[in-house]
Parts: sequence; structure tokens; C-alpha cells
Amino acid sequence: MSHYLQINGQRLIDSLYALGEHGALPGGGVCRLAATAEDKAGRDFVVARMKALGLSVSIDAIGNVTGVYHGEETLPMVMMGSHIDTVATGGLYDGNYGVMAGLEVIATLQDAGIRTRRPLAVTFFTNEEGVRFQPDMMGSVVFAGEYPLAQALAAKDLDGITLDEALRNIGYKGERQPGDMAVDSYVELHIEQGPILDKEQIDIGVVTGVQGISWQEFTLRGVSNHAGTTPMSMRRDAGLAAAKIAVFARELALSLGGNQVATVGHFSVKPNLINVIPNHVVMSVDLRNTDNAILCLAEQQLAEFVAKTSQEEGVEITSRSLVRFNPVIFCR
Repeated sequence: MSHYLQINGQRLIDSLYALGEHGALPGGGVCRLAATAEDKAGRDFVVARMKALGLSVSIDAIGNVTGVYHGEETLPMVMMGSHIDTVATGGLYDGNYGVMAGLEVIATLQDAGIRTRRPLAVTFFTNEEGVRFQPDMMGSVVFAGEYPLAQALAAKDLDGITLDEALRNIGYKGERQPGDMAVDSYVELHIEQGPILDKEQIDIGVVTGVQGISWQEFTLRGVSNHAGTTPMSMRRDAGLAAAKIAVFARELALSLGGNQVATVGHFSVKPNLINVIPNHVVMSVDLRNTDNAILCLAEQQLAEFVAKTSQEEGVEITSRSLVRFNPVIFCR
């Protein structure tokens, strides 16, 4: 191809803002949790855009949506995309940028009258964020054959609704088997979710791998008593034990160094009264690392600290794994 192509940047930005209207939050941001009414509206918007470009649209059994721009030859396709579901306080670009940029590439090719040799596809994957249903990256990991479809569809949200039910409710439970299309390569444009490139004033970076992720939920059970009349030495304070775990998670990440990070993102206390010692806490710990051996070490040290804290504070602590994925190093 001898001539130079350039996308229509304003058209891309306009499409991102238009998609952002679905699930828009007052004051800015987006809440479009997977398989909700807001997600349906966003999906409908993107599918309409795919059809307007003449793409062949299909939906698989976990709700992944793919639009194909057919090539001159029947060859494995080059796939672009990302996701359009968001966290509860998401932005306009996370995931959405990769999807709408892929469609902009196809629109630019069409404007120039170009049909590529290979088919091009744009896909958005279901429940990448993992907020409503766990694990995260669900649609893509099922597509890749690394997680059972039946298990993913059986995942329940806090109201007991399964993903299968939720997808049927919004009309996005397809029949196609996830991952049954021939894909030659995959390209995803994504915003930087951290501050590193911006701080270094670097415009673009190439991702070399994906962090390993360990999400754990801890439930702590102590004894409620009066805050004024219960001596410190006689307390079984679930809130204190949980706070110790939260602080340790940060100290753990700092001590291991490198790419190790730790986050306590969910922390629910009962009875949640100012003058009552907490008797029940549910909390999460999110551990991530690009080195699986160090991630395993972090999990081990966290488990040891939790057991020690349980004994010292007289608080029963149980745990369950919500997500566990190994790191992935991309081909170079």
C-alpha cells in the first residue's frame, strides 16, 4: 500500500462521547456494569455502528460481540477490540477506546475504498471489569479457552442473578461457540491506566505482558460489645483485625518491591455503628505481579499474616478466591 492513510480523529472522539452517554454519571464518568440496562444500551450503540459500516455481526454464548469486515481472501482474521463495560465510576476511554478505534480503522479503510487481503474484526468482550460478575476478563478468557463457559455463565451477582440470566434479559445471549473463529492476530489500543507514561511525557508504549491477578475475599467474625465499657484486652474486634490486614497488604507490596502491588478495594463493616465494636467484616485483597513466583510468595505471606492475626485477635477469618490468573508474557 503506497499511500498514507489517516483516521478521522474527530469522528473517533465523537463516537467515544456518544457511547459515553449510555450510563453517564452526573458530573462526568460512566457506570455501565456488565449485562445491565446501561450495558445493553451501549452494546446496541456499538452494534448499530458495526452494521452501519456493513460488518457481519455475531454474538457468542457468553455475549461477546464481533463485527467482521470481510477480506479479499478467506484467511484467519486480524482482530481489534476491547470491552465496553465499565466499573461503577468508569471513564470514557477504558476499553471503549480500543473498540471504537477498531471501528474507526475500518471506517477509514472504507473511506479510501480499500479492502484488505485478510478479514478484519472488531470485538467487544463481556464482563472484562469483573465488577458485577467474577472473575474479571471473563469474556476474553472464555474466548481463549482458558475458562469453562458453563462456569462463567453460572457466576452470580450480589442479587443472585446469573450471567446467563442477565445476558438473556438484555438480549445478548448468543448461540455461537466462543473462540470458534480463526484469528491470525489481535491488536488492542488502550489508554494508560496508570501514571507512568504521562509522568515521563511519553506518548505511546507497547504492552509486553499482563499482570497475574489474585483476588481474595476475607470474612472476619468477632464479637460486638459496647465501645465504652469493654476493656481493650477483652475485645474480639473484627474491624481491628481487618485494618491490620489492610495495612499489611500495603507493607507486603512495598517489601516485595518491583512490580508487586496490593489493594484493599472493598471493606464492609457490621454493625457499622460509632459506639459498637465491629463483629463482622467482609474485605477484599487484590494482589498483582508480572512475576508469578513473587505473586505466589505474596499470597503465601498474606495467608500467614491472616492466620496470625486471627489467633492474636480472637477473630475467626475465612477466605475464598475470587480470581486467580497467572501472568502472561506476550510474543515479541
